[in-house]
Amino acid sequence: MNESSGIVQLFVTCIVDTLYPEIGEAVVRVLERAGVRVAFPPDQTCCGQPAFNAGLWPQARAMAEHTIQVFEPTLGPIVVPSGSCAAMLRHHYLELFRDDPAWSARAQNLAERTFEFSEYLVDRLGIV
Repeated sequence: MNESSGIVQLFVTCIVDTLYPEIGEAVVRVLERAGVRVAFPPDQTCCGQPAFNAGLWPQARAMAEHTIQVFEPTLGPIVVPSGSCAAMLRHHYLELFRDDPAWSARAQNLAERTFEFSEYLVDRLGIV
């Protein structure tokens, strides 16, 4: 599938944002070179993975709710330069909301739009 004329939302992750911003900048350069417009929702924060992994599910759920609310009004795929953060959005949010049908549906919608960076390049843009 060729999406070179589309827009993606960059979920930069807290680790990239705070420790390795050059990775986020490189991701933007690669995507733009491939013809993709990149948006960065400014209210994004941590996906909640550290809290989830520590068993602090109420805190993880609050961060997940925030992430869902930030990305819901945006257009296009969500590209994540971290496999573990992409897995959090795609799989573990569904666990956090399994007993809440409304939030579960919202988490499922987010999951369907989420791609790890290299996965997006190969599977959606056909870059190998």
